[in-house]
Amino acid sequence: MRVVISAGGTGGHIYPALAIVRKIKEKEPNSEFLYIGTHNRMEKDIVPKEGIPFRTIEVYGFNRKQLWKNGKVLYCLLKSKRICKKWLKEFKPDIVIGVGGYVTVPVLSAAHSLHMKTFLHEQNSVPGKANLMLARKTDKIGVSFASSISSFPKEKTVFTGNPCSEDALLKKPMKKSEMGLDDHKKLVLIVMGSLGASSVNEVLKEMLKTVDKTPYQFLFVTGKADYDEIAKIAFPANVKVVPYIDNMTCIMKNVDLMVTRAGASTLSEIMALQIPSILIPSPYVPNNHQYKNALDLVRENAAMLIEEKDLDAKKLMASMEEILLSTSKQLEMKKNLSHMGVSNSATKIYEEIQKLIEGKR
Repeated sequence: MRVVISAGGTGGHIYPALAIVRKIKEKEPNSEFLYIGTHNRMEKDIVPKEGIPFRTIEVYGFNRKQLWKNGKVLYCLLKSKRICKKWLKEFKPDIVIGVGGYVTVPVLSAAHSLHMKTFLHEQNSVPGKANLMLARKTDKIGVSFASSISSFPKEKTVFTGNPCSEDALLKKPMKKSEMGLDDHKKLVLIVMGSLGASSVNEVLKEMLKTVDKTPYQFLFVTGKADYDEIAKIAFPANVKVVPYIDNMTCIMKNVDLMVTRAGASTLSEIMALQIPSILIPSPYVPNNHQYKNALDLVRENAAMLIEEKDLDAKKLMASMEEILLSTSKQLEMKKNLSHMGVSNSATKIYEEIQKLIEGKR
């Protein structure tokens, strides 16, 4: 299979794209890939390390506050579409896949104009503007939340789940002791993303200073931006502070509770691994999509939600104890999570792509 894939801007787009690439490689080892990303976002650092041929285009999102700046945006968009058409003609892909971010607009638009088969994947409960724009030009659309189906043309939309979920199930578990923790104590994993969230970290610092008498242990992933400052604090012995964890999913397999943002990839892993969680959605993302992602779980009694504006140390501690001290609450969350996720998401996406290539619907 010859595959052009595009996704960019955030890990929430890039990591699902890489999960799809890995699944295609597993099913068809001789497949060839071309990844098209932006010249100045994180995919330029992540994708080449995976050994995937990578090319960049200069493209930007529309500026809705300073409309006069969109002249350059439109120029780069049209220029990038011409470049992508040239690359697609040279590469001759069997399928062109978009996994989110404005970089996908010129790529899939070029593929559509060349009558190439296209597949679009949406990770969030509320679709991004790029995916909504591309929906009518795309042959098939996969969504991560069942609630997203109504946002797209029904006849070409399928509930696939997020491919990161299948990746999570395949990862080897990491023992708590590998992180310097007690293998026999309950573990709360607290993580607010690779850079962290300074406003939330202030509350977490206050709370974690008071947990010395609790029977659980805490792994606090501060994010790289705040680590040096937080590492100076004398927390109780049952608190471990780290800036970041490579292969976070491996330790997630041995946690009893997560306190986290509500990014689509994180939630897909929580659903796949059936981890009770307290979600603190970031209010700083487009369309408030993390809050809406979280609501999908909360409505099913599969997670708890605290909005950042309502967060304080006392409320967070009470919410954690409500879950950790109740086996029935934990079992209810796990059961409800088991009905929400798609355990073979990457495989389902591969199968949908195969149908497209073979001309089936």
